[in-house]
Amino acid sequence: MLERGIDQWKPGDKDERHFRRLITSGVEEVWLAHEGDEVVGAFEIWWDDEAAWGVRAPVAGYVHRLMVRRGARPGTGRALLARAERRIADAGRELSRLDCVSANPRLRAYYEGAGYAVVGDLAGKVAADGSTYGVTLLEKRLSGAPRGAS
Repeated sequence: MLERGIDQWKPGDKDERHFRRLITSGVEEVWLAHEGDEVVGAFEIWWDDEAAWGVRAPVAGYVHRLMVRRGARPGTGRALLARAERRIADAGRELSRLDCVSANPRLRAYYEGAGYAVVGDLAGKVAADGSTYGVTLLEKRLSGAPRGAS
């Protein structure tokens, strides 16, 4: 990402301890994609995201940290996103929500190309280190999820 001029995640920000903590917390879900013995991608699903979306009714799942290893098979990212959406729908939620850094128009276009619509902006999302950054909020209505389910 840094080579492409995308200033979003810093090398080492999300190390193995980060993901182990999430896995053991039971609050978020961490999904890994393997090709043979190699991890080629991952994503997290959160069941709420007050930091970006505020307090909301439990009608959505929140996709975070969708990532694909460079050199992975083309389409891996979209396949992972589709898997996240299926998991959210299977949980009875009707929306998939995510946010991306406002300064990353390529990522926003990627999500819009996957059927997500921009529903807002948050200028001052607070990072773990206390710094703030802008994010674009996007959501997608999921087919197969009952309307009004929780």
